[in-house]
Amino acid sequence: MIRTKLTELLGTEYPIIQGGMAWVAEYHLAAAVSNAGGLGLIGAASAPPETVREQIRKCRERTDKPFGVNVMLLNPNAEEVAKIVVEEGVKVVTTGAGNPAKFMKLWKENGVKVIPVVASVAMAKMMERAGADAVVAEGMESGGHIGSITTMALVPQVADAVSIPVVAAGGIGDGRGLAAALMLGAVGVQMGTRFVAAKESIVHRNYKERLLRASDIDSEVTGMSTGHPVRSLRNRMTKEYLRMEKEGASFEELEKLTLGSLRSAVIDGDVTNGTVMAGQIAGMVKKEAGCGEIIREIMEQAEGLLGSAAGRIS
Repeated sequence: MIRTKLTELLGTEYPIIQGGMAWVAEYHLAAAVSNAGGLGLIGAASAPPETVREQIRKCRERTDKPFGVNVMLLNPNAEEVAKIVVEEGVKVVTTGAGNPAKFMKLWKENGVKVIPVVASVAMAKMMERAGADAVVAEGMESGGHIGSITTMALVPQVADAVSIPVVAAGGIGDGRGLAAALMLGAVGVQMGTRFVAAKESIVHRNYKERLLRASDIDSEVTGMSTGHPVRSLRNRMTKEYLRMEKEGASFEELEKLTLGSLRSAVIDGDVTNGTVMAGQIAGMVKKEAGCGEIIREIMEQAEGLLGSAAGRIS
């Protein structure tokens, strides 16, 4: 059994957090991950506040285990969502796209554990000063919006720089990734792409099939010219986006191309013109499995590797 500061902090059985992916991380998936011993997350993204409240209540109907909400701080409704988290008794929040400092007092006074996602040592230090309970150090191998540092390089530097627990994310999809993260100084992992293909994931069948067919080189990064890079699986949309970037298209033109494209892929199944967000571990995801099976396999593999590590060295 692998017990870490993360399982102690969250009250979970295993040191695994499910990523708060927009449109993907809803109550069915969050409850299934929590029931399997990890920490499920509801991705608030840009959803209306009352929709987030409904998601929280439906998740609670399906699990009595800890679960959390991912709050995107650039969302115009972030303040209202922050209050709903407290009103609904959610005890864990992860944050992205900004600094949660202005909500920290509200959350901390109500016993909410705050775990921001960071892509640099500087941001990790800032979050620690703001009162964060832990940070997720997310490398550029992850799907969706990414930073510029790889997980292998980022995690140990963040672990050295802060005294709060560090969770590794980006390019992690099995027990080998969990074992490696622990060796790098993390106390657990956050995974998104691996859970997209979970049986409990509500993503469109086309999206799952595209992920299951992906190879190691199938992801593209768009938006480098705008300062908002996004990793997704290549398709007609990414090809057009990269062409427009190369020709110097404006941020507004590029945004228009992707407006609503994530929903189109996740909900409507348009994997040709939609945004099929996935990390570089997409090529490792070969089957659709329940969250319980996914987590069990990860833990068994990690425990086996860590237990036999000494015997691998002469």
